[in-house]
Amino acid sequence: MSIPWTQAPLLGFDTETTGTDVAQDRIVTAALVHSAGPGRENETIATWLIDPGVEIPEPARKVHGISTEHAREHGMQPAPALEEVASMLAEALAKEVPLIAFNGSFDLQILENELRRLGLPTLAERLGHDVAPMLDPLVIDRGVDRFRKGKRTLSALMEHYGVVTDGRLHTADVDVSGTLDVLRAQVAAFPQLGGTTLAELHQQQITWHLDWAKNFNEFLQKKGKTPDVPLSWPL
Repeated sequence: MSIPWTQAPLLGFDTETTGTDVAQDRIVTAALVHSAGPGRENETIATWLIDPGVEIPEPARKVHGISTEHAREHGMQPAPALEEVASMLAEALAKEVPLIAFNGSFDLQILENELRRLGLPTLAERLGHDVAPMLDPLVIDRGVDRFRKGKRTLSALMEHYGVVTDGRLHTADVDVSGTLDVLRAQVAAFPQLGGTTLAELHQQQITWHLDWAKNFNEFLQKKGKTPDVPLSWPL
């Protein structure tokens, strides 16, 4: 008999980048956190500092603290670094270890675009199917607590669910550990999540995201803004 996914290994993923344009911006750091259970003692962390090959704009540097000079001096070249990242992600997903990422659609899209630009197989190509199973605490929160007021940033969700970080947010590995803690807190608050299979929960998130995106695009349109939120998730 297989154990529930809540008691099985999880793989957290996060990136810090040169900006928010998934088609043009580059990855500066990446972190993968293999988690065998609650608590930092059950985590194995792998991190990469990457020279993106372009200038890191000042607004991005203020977020993650990494300058162009520092990345050039100490960072890996993008191709070998992202090959390692993609290989580890594909290996875990092939074993149905779920990928956990906050606002993970951004991280996946920028990774897939980087891999294409570098002439490397994308994550979807490595898997031979859609990138799944994936759990995004942001999408889950919008689904299970749709009408709650307030922000839904990672720090806001950590506060809402009573998660205390032991490091500085916008450091990729700290963000991942915080994301894993939020997911576990969500399962405790909404037990139906833990009783759902990974495949079912992945599909449920597609529906939750679609509902939220349609509503948000309507809101943007009413405000006279471009309704440009993608309807698909995670890619």
